[in-house]
Amino acid sequence: MSTQHPHGADTPVNASPARLTIAWALVGLPLAYGVYETLTKVTALFG
Repeated sequence: MSTQHPHGADTPVNASPARLTIAWALVGLPLAYGVYETLTKVTALFG
């Protein structure tokens, strides 16, 4: 039985910095907004 992966599965994917920035922004901005809203509600509740 062979342990090699077909079609170059071991080769790394070269992602461009622009695509990485866009991907992080798509995830990070809504996450940051959710954290901000949560902290705002918590301070109003307990503050």
